[in-house]
Amino acid sequence: MGLPTLPKIYNVYFLAIIATMGGMLFGFDISSMSAIIGTDQYLDYFDNPSGVAQGAIGSALAAGSVVGSVIAGPISDKFGRRDSLMFACLWWLLGTALQVACNGRGMLIAGRVLNGVTVGITSSQVPVYLAEISKHSQRGAIIIIQQLAIEWGILIMYFIGYGCKFIPGKTASFRTAWGIQFVPCVLFMVGLPFLPRSPRWLAKVDRQDEAVHVLANIQAGGNLEDPYVIAEYEEIMAVLIAERLAPAGWRKFVVNGMWKRTLAGFSVQAWQQLSGANVMTYYVVYIFYMANLKGNVNLISSGVQYALFIIFSTIMFFFVDKIGRRPLLVYGAIAMGVCHYVVGGVLGTYYEYVPGTSPLLDGVAGNANVVMRVTGAASHTVIAFSYLLIIIYALTLAPICWVYAAEVWSLETRAWGMGIAAIGNWLFNFAIGLFIPPAFLSIKWKLFIVFGTLCFGGAIQFWLTYPETCGKTIEEIELLFSKDGPPAWKTHKGHSRLDQEIEAIVSGQAKGEARASISAVIEKEKGVMAEHKTDAV
Repeated sequence: MGLPTLPKIYNVYFLAIIATMGGMLFGFDISSMSAIIGTDQYLDYFDNPSGVAQGAIGSALAAGSVVGSVIAGPISDKFGRRDSLMFACLWWLLGTALQVACNGRGMLIAGRVLNGVTVGITSSQVPVYLAEISKHSQRGAIIIIQQLAIEWGILIMYFIGYGCKFIPGKTASFRTAWGIQFVPCVLFMVGLPFLPRSPRWLAKVDRQDEAVHVLANIQAGGNLEDPYVIAEYEEIMAVLIAERLAPAGWRKFVVNGMWKRTLAGFSVQAWQQLSGANVMTYYVVYIFYMANLKGNVNLISSGVQYALFIIFSTIMFFFVDKIGRRPLLVYGAIAMGVCHYVVGGVLGTYYEYVPGTSPLLDGVAGNANVVMRVTGAASHTVIAFSYLLIIIYALTLAPICWVYAAEVWSLETRAWGMGIAAIGNWLFNFAIGLFIPPAFLSIKWKLFIVFGTLCFGGAIQFWLTYPETCGKTIEEIELLFSKDGPPAWKTHKGHSRLDQEIEAIVSGQAKGEARASISAVIEKEKGVMAEHKTDAV
């Protein structure tokens, strides 16, 4: 598998924008449902699905994403980060075609499952690619572009869906909206051949000459003798050689402190889902029905939430590498927990039960998934804290969980490891997506109390077990998770060892030392690699 040989573009921000269009696919698929599920056309054609039926439709994407996450690692290691993304697009084209042509719930679910395979691969491998091409000082900001792409996808598709609801006919509205999902996928496929391969993946597959040239082109305008390029290449190769001495197979995910990284990568993505933010992103239309917003007012108010998501995630683009990962995770989870408690408390205190007037359960505004409603000041409080929760999420867990999950893995385990992290995301995404609609009917307002409590549980684990990775090279993070590493709560951002290495190389270049030459470094590392292979035999 390989992409056409075309001129490559090495500006790291351009690379991030193209790569993160994979995230935009994720965003499109989320709001392709959230804008549609409250429309008369959807409710009529699919026979007003509620409870488990609506949960199955909503969670089908996550089910497919689990499959995509499982296969992402081996595909990425075999064919490269970039080419694995092209492979993912093929699933999207097929899944979108099924959704557009669907004749009932089963076909719709099948299409969303296939789209989910794409999302599973892109959500795990786009952060891998971004982490491997960016400098340690900008890695958080670069990976946040992935989150921004997801959010732009959500916002754009939401208002496309909103506009399509005015198309006359029984099915033209949602078929048109779902068909537009072809557009970002085709643009993504057009842009991918212009991306260079990851320099760390090239080093991993013993293509060292290509690796150092790509590294130099991305980080130093092609200057092979740039001190940063030399220092980073030395560190990549040194860690790669050490990692190849580790046990093969599944054991490499648990030995010598790797179990801590595996746990952190998996759990940080699980907590992102267990924070309950998907109640707002997937089912905000239902929440605002509970707050007595109906019709177009409800849909527009729900769209405002997605705009807030983008605005506040964009703010974090400028500050994520200045604040650090731990404070944003810990305090973000606590603040989200408070918001959940307020929404749940207000609903539980003031709601009226709305079973409808027919023998069947119609619910608020004829939606069988919503059976409680508050009015007046209580409804305003629910709306305000729903918005506040999504703002806090956009500033903290939404981007940082992806950043942290991409940072904790070693070079030898990153593709598979990020797949494991994505499995954590999508397994809980699937479970929660399936759970929320029935929970609205059974435990009602207590759903928010459950998620609030889970947020506080996440904050405790973040504080106790997640070392600070901000400002460290990917290779330095190895030490933070080692058996001799410091307790998580005693780690701090910055103070990268690479900065000292760069200073030493600059000094060496001034003195004419061999170590300061990239050609000498490449020959030395090739010799070490050859010796390692001989010893292995």
